[in-house]
Amino acid sequence: MSWESVIFLCTGNSARSQMAEGFLRSLAGERYEVFSAGLEPRAVNPLAVKVMAERGIDISGQKSKGIEQFLGRISFRHAIFVCRKAEENCPSIYPFALNKYSWPLDDPAQAQGDEQARLNRFRRVRDEIERKIKEWLEMTSRESEV
Repeated sequence: MSWESVIFLCTGNSARSQMAEGFLRSLAGERYEVFSAGLEPRAVNPLAVKVMAERGIDISGQKSKGIEQFLGRISFRHAIFVCRKAEENCPSIYPFALNKYSWPLDDPAQAQGDEQARLNRFRRVRDEIERKIKEWLEMTSRESEV
């Protein structure tokens, strides 16, 4: 079996890219080798772990990684930027990725307020990531049929 490689990129690799990695593994891990990384890696946000668990996806074992672990070592078929800052500042080493996608999502880690308000923002971003991944999977499966 040949897997296509996918990397999700954001600034901290603490929430958005971690949730996206978890969703793609859950939804199509048999088709894709999935990674995530950040420009300035920070620990995986516990609220990201919590809201993903609500969907039955355990990302508690995922670790934050820096993009430098991958640049020049792995050529990805797909690179998906889940924040504008990562897209604008990510070093570009050819051939880092054959296909690049831009999904500029809100950073749930920037949410203010009590835990409930912050959880609600994480849930909203989680749901948006899930929707985008499902749409992307539909698009890529149509393209592979052509």
